[in-house]
Amino acid sequence: MAHVLGGGQAAAFFDLDRTLIAGSANFPLAVAAFRAGLVSPREIAHDAVNALAFGLRGASDARSEALRDRILRAVTGVRTERLRALGETVVPQLAASVFPEARRELEEHAAAGRDRIIVSASPQEVVQAVADALGLEGAIGTRAAVVDGRYTGELAGPFCYGEHKPVEMNRLAAERGYDLSLSSAYSDSSSDLPFLEAVGTAVAMNPDPELRVIAAERGWRVVNVSSRRTSVMAFVSRIPASFRRVVMSRSIESEARN
Repeated sequence: MAHVLGGGQAAAFFDLDRTLIAGSANFPLAVAAFRAGLVSPREIAHDAVNALAFGLRGASDARSEALRDRILRAVTGVRTERLRALGETVVPQLAASVFPEARRELEEHAAAGRDRIIVSASPQEVVQAVADALGLEGAIGTRAAVVDGRYTGELAGPFCYGEHKPVEMNRLAAERGYDLSLSSAYSDSSSDLPFLEAVGTAVAMNPDPELRVIAAERGWRVVNVSSRRTSVMAFVSRIPASFRRVVMSRSIESEARN
């Protein structure tokens, strides 16, 4: 992916899940949807198992695509204002869960006068709301199609994952005058290599094993965050109490198979 050049300003781009926060931003939204009657008990239990697996092992193409399809099915026919209202109930929790190490990185970029942008596969509505709550300068997420104020169950653009992340970064850089060769990107996952390679300075934050090896080979800075146990316990606390036992037992079975 070619960098946008031209003497523009530097920016800092951050993945969201497991980079800025522990676990997935989508799971608290799923819990809110369950409590609002939009998600069944079976579905929320399944979502919790998958989200815990993500918290432990990180992203994979298959899990990310399955989550995308799951979200699109869940919101089909739902009015946009209803999803925004649900998002508003979980955003304070997400903003408060930012890793201290990530918050320091955000503050350092702010002090240097750089715009800070979240780039995530999560829905644009969630990503933008988190960015607003943190006082950041922008957000790029996955956009769902809307007709007559209701979600159609289709995407309105590319899934903001893998090779599509730098496409969206270049679009925003062209609009705002960012020079990506002077910019930084932070991620936890080897699935974000195109994202990290799109900028001049790549930072592995809370990296998965594959990204940790790549960072060592390429001399990228590594930022280690709070312990896995702290992250996992923070996630478990978000699971509705009535589902914790079954979720943990299913997750243990899943870990044993893997």
